[in-house]
Amino acid sequence: MKPKRSQKTKAERDAKRQHAHEAIGGVVGALSGAGMGALVAGPAGAVAGAVIGAGMGASTSWAAEGNAAELVERDHVLDAEIGVTEGSLGVPGLKHPPATRGAFSAAATGVGATTGETLAEGPILPPPD
Repeated sequence: MKPKRSQKTKAERDAKRQHAHEAIGGVVGALSGAGMGALVAGPAGAVAGAVIGAGMGASTSWAAEGNAAELVERDHVLDAEIGVTEGSLGVPGLKHPPATRGAFSAAATGVGATTGETLAEGPILPPPD
């Protein structure tokens, strides 16, 4: 009987994915740095460009992955706060009393009292001649 393979946690899977992205970024950076270095300074420039490009590519991938993880975590927190994931989005009667008359308010229907003020858009002008 084979022993069961242990399940990786989400943090372990995320770390593995982040390391893969950093490695890919380093390889792409090394290739582009080597190309630019070879154009500028020949073989020595290619080596220097590869080293510098690998560092820049890996650090850029690390920063992009970290920012994406922060945004995902922020979205999860906001979804929980507004009720998307907790199931309270759109549930009636949360913190407001029920309607007593069953009618819409005057403000909601647009028939509220007017104060005689001009609208933000300004008055309606006559058509041009």
